[in-house]
Amino acid sequence: MFELSSAEISRWVGSYLWVLFRIASLLMTMPVIGTQLLPVRIRLYLALAITALVAPQIGEVPTIDALSLRSWLLIGEQILIGAAMGFSLQLLFQVHVLAGQIVAMQMGLGFASMNDPSMGISVAVVAQVFTMLVTLLFLAMNGHLVVLEVLVESFTTLPIGESLGRLDFQALALRFSWVMAAAILIGLPAITALLIVNISFGVMMRAAPQLNIFSIGFPLTLVFGLFILWVLLGNVLAQYQELAAEALIYLRALVRAS
Repeated sequence: MFELSSAEISRWVGSYLWVLFRIASLLMTMPVIGTQLLPVRIRLYLALAITALVAPQIGEVPTIDALSLRSWLLIGEQILIGAAMGFSLQLLFQVHVLAGQIVAMQMGLGFASMNDPSMGISVAVVAQVFTMLVTLLFLAMNGHLVVLEVLVESFTTLPIGESLGRLDFQALALRFSWVMAAAILIGLPAITALLIVNISFGVMMRAAPQLNIFSIGFPLTLVFGLFILWVLLGNVLAQYQELAAEALIYLRALVRAS
């Protein structure tokens, strides 16, 4: 009769369980896959499939009782690593959302908002346009495959059981200042052009006080803003490539991958 000891069961369960928690936490928090556009059940099936492929390629994992306190600490460690990686990627998308918000406020479309189906919140229409473009570029340029490659490599650079101390939180903290700077850099041409338009309206109002600048200023600002936005979208690809490359460098630095 074929019998298994508790140590063998713990080793088999651990070799897949710890890997599953890190992969699942990343898939639940990363852009596109971790949004409400993809049902939770599909994300769970995808995490199980990736775990079945990745787990056999990983070396020895700690043999721990599945119900012990150390086991729960190890689960929390893997969830923290996966969530940190997913959050780091989310900042790449939030850069463009913030840039869209800035441009929308400058061109007078800050009141025009719509529900973002991926996040379940209300955002400006311009920000939603930027989000859709970045999502399509992320998938078209195989960004999700690069993320999975870094994830698999993280099991080598951050081994299970001794990885939390190696996680580079400093690289993650630097992303907060990077988000605001990158968003302003994307929207700077539109901000400058609309500032010139508003200054022109101010000069016109000063030269002709009887002119009702509010009745003609808003429509003209809106028209100029749409034209500037159309011109600005022509450079989205180059800006996205630069920001995506920098985001992936930060992601590799976070898990100390080469």
